[in-house]
Amino acid sequence: MRIDPVGGGPVRDAPIPEVTEIAWVNGRLVPNGEPALRSDDRGIVGLGAFEAVKVVAGVPFALHRHLDRLVASASPLGIEVDLAAVRAGTDAVLATTPPGAPPFWLRITVTAGPGRMASAARASEPTVVASIAPMVVWGPAADVVVVPWSRNEHGASAGLKTVSYVDNARALRFAHDQGADEGLFANTVGNLCEGAGSNVFVVRDGTLVTPPLSAGCLAGITRSLLLERMPSIVEADVPVAELATCEEAFLTSTSRDVHPIRSIDGRTLRVAPRGLTADAQEAFAAVVRAMADAERP
Repeated sequence: MRIDPVGGGPVRDAPIPEVTEIAWVNGRLVPNGEPALRSDDRGIVGLGAFEAVKVVAGVPFALHRHLDRLVASASPLGIEVDLAAVRAGTDAVLATTPPGAPPFWLRITVTAGPGRMASAARASEPTVVASIAPMVVWGPAADVVVVPWSRNEHGASAGLKTVSYVDNARALRFAHDQGADEGLFANTVGNLCEGAGSNVFVVRDGTLVTPPLSAGCLAGITRSLLLERMPSIVEADVPVAELATCEEAFLTSTSRDVHPIRSIDGRTLRVAPRGLTADAQEAFAAVVRAMADAERP
């Protein structure tokens, strides 16, 4: 509630429009909670890829980059992405959102479709799902812990964004049980890989460093945009043991943007954002402004 500067009386702010969770599945809109997939859809056993896109003022941010990564993740699974169907589904669910809604998720999922669960055959009729949901609001800084499981940088799904999310879910549960917001993975040789839902950057001897894709991490959209904007960032292996001494670090993701890390395994880092973290936040804000300007008619 605000105070009217002229009359001095209370003024009730207009309520913020809420996004209603709804999905588009192979050509039909499905309200949240209603059946949508066939029981033999192979997405149930993890044969599928997805993207989670941030929508701001009705515009999906960096959508073309997300779609490129969706195709790259689906192809090794034998799934051919029908981009026309994806666009149709995206347009259909976005049309249901009210003007003035706060940023929300657009999730695009493509599965191998119906078939024998153990079949390795290429998908003939993929299932395409576009859905929307409210987006999580993060605090000013994150507490992270290193999880007791490693990423296999040589695994069949390394670098792919698939619906097989068990490792991520277990890492997040472990982190939450420790009172943290995010869990960090090392890879099989003990180098830093990524967070359960984020990429990681650390400051090493005054230089901003992030693990290379060869470490097994996902090619995050925010990560890529930041690397393009800040050529001084170095992609290099970071032994996970260095997290015990680093003074500055942050996470990047579609929902977090550039999110300062407050503590690692209970050890408090210096107050953030400052230094290179602040520089990265400013750089990414400039990217967002430039892309928003490009979207304007």
